[in-house]
Amino acid sequence: MRTNTTHDKLPIRMLHDRVLVRTDIPEGERRSTGGIVIPATAAVGRRLAWAEVVAVGQSVRTVEPGDRVLYDPEDRAEVEVRGVAYVLMRERDLHAVAAERLEGSEDSTGLYL
Repeated sequence: MRTNTTHDKLPIRMLHDRVLVRTDIPEGERRSTGGIVIPATAAVGRRLAWAEVVAVGQSVRTVEPGDRVLYDPEDRAEVEVRGVAYVLMRERDLHAVAAERLEGSEDSTGLYL
């Protein structure tokens, strides 16, 4: 298991192609870029979310702890470890990876995420 140094060592070992992430923003009210508060009850279309990878299983090849990943919040399984909520998913359920180590690689789009 590879773990991120910014989080305490988790008492959990990820298996196979599983990825454990911590979401960036708690669910609930959001703010638009203009500062308008959007209530949690507002209907929005299918919206992907960003999260930070905390731990990965031994079969994961494309992400590392510390990477930011884009995923569909509707396709998730939540787990609580030491009072902190995490999301558990398979590597194939990730839509994109944003990491400093990808800068300049042929996979990079050149976009600032």
